[in-house]
Formats: sequence, C-alpha cells, structure tokens
Amino acid sequence: MSGERRLALAASPSPQAQEAAQELRRRYEWVPAAEAEIMVALGGDGFLLQTLHAMMDRHRPLPIFGMNLGTVGFLMNNWSADLLESRLLAARTIRVAPLRMEATTVDGVKHALSAINEVSLLRETRQTAWIEVSVDKRVVLPELVADGVLVATPAGSTAYNFSAHGPILPLDSNLMALTPISPFRPRRWRGAILPDRTCIRFQVLDPVKRPVSAVADQREVRDVASVEVTVDRGSPLTLMFDPEHALDDRIAAEQFAI
Repeated sequence: MSGERRLALAASPSPQAQEAAQELRRRYEWVPAAEAEIMVALGGDGFLLQTLHAMMDRHRPLPIFGMNLGTVGFLMNNWSADLLESRLLAARTIRVAPLRMEATTVDGVKHALSAINEVSLLRETRQTAWIEVSVDKRVVLPELVADGVLVATPAGSTAYNFSAHGPILPLDSNLMALTPISPFRPRRWRGAILPDRTCIRFQVLDPVKRPVSAVADQREVRDVASVEVTVDRGSPLTLMFDPEHALDDRIAAEQFAI
C-alpha cells in the first residue's frame, strides 16, 4: 500500500474470517504488526476484544479497524474488501479506557487483569453470592445477595450490562455502570452510575460456602475473596469506525431501540 499508512492484518479462526483475510491479502499490502500503524481485525466482537487485549501488552498500541465477520459485531464496521484505503482515511477514531481489575483469591493469590467491556463477579454454585460493595473506601451496600454484580465501561454498557438491565452510557460520559445480576436483596436496588474516577471494591462475605469468580471480559479468576475495579487511564486504546457507523452514535441510538 505504497504512500499509505502501513497496515497489519489479524483474523479470527472462523472460515468466514479466514476467507476474507485471503481476499484482503490478495488486494492490499501488509506488514507485520511490529511495523504497522493500523491493525485491521476480521471477526466478531469477541475477536476484537482479544485483539484489544493483545494491544494492551504492546509498548505502542495500534489503532484497530475491525470488520464484522462474526455474529453481532456491535464494535465492528461492516465487512467489505473494497476501498479499504479510503475508509481508513475517512475513519473516525474513538478512544476507550479499559478497566483494571485487581482480584485476590481465598488463598491470597493476587491477579491483575484488564477489561474493555466489563468486570463481572459471578456465583460459582447454585447458592447466591453475598458481596459487600464499597465506593471510594465507603461501604455503600453491606450485603448484596445476588447471582453477581458487574462494572461496565461506556463501550461495554450495551453488552452484558444491558442484558442485566443496566443503563446505556454515552461513550464520552466518563462514567461507569455498577449493575447487580439477578439481585435478591436489597430488593429495590437496581444499580448505580458512578464517575470513572471512582474505585469500586467488592468483598465476598462467605467465599468458601458461596464461592465467587471474577471475570475481566473473557478471563476468569475463580474463588475470589475481594476485587477492586478502577479505570486504567494510562492504557487508552483506539478504535476506528466508518463515519456513518461510529460507535458513539450507535451507543446513543441503542437508548431508543425498541
């Protein structure tokens, strides 16, 4: 792609994505990710999340232009092999800040993971979880009895958070959604919207009898005793969208979907 920005290509293992990747390789020039300025990702939302997580491990994260060859593709652009250079030149860039989860297991082992969509605490057995919820070191819920609880970013607020009846957050809102999952007590608590500078801490009240796992997007830590969630402002990621298909516009439109 002489004269244009250097591109790297990543594709999910699905037959559709692999076939599309072959088509793009025939039509355009590509370089290894270490030499690229933009990453083009082919697959679904899950594959895009994997690619974003891989970017967080790099010294210089690349902007990602995703094209949907999966199921939902909410975080993706429409698939087309045509006019790729023009689409990239016209693309709108969206910066997202991931969540940082610091989880401690009942054995005292500490795990630090990042999440672009959400951090979820989920019961591991048929028994409900008992969780104490603190915001900025102040206990706001002494005992949440539920299947679990999650913290979602604006980018992830239309995913699991929305399925759990949490609010949709505008992408530029600098907010987080704190949403219970099938709550039993308190009966009338439906969650909270918090500034993204907030530190949220979960203490599992009976982690042996009522074990709880913590999931950062697709990565799970089992048998946690406590979990702390903050926004990682030092690791922003960049997504690229066709102007008529931008993520902030789609998130806003979801608030009026019937």
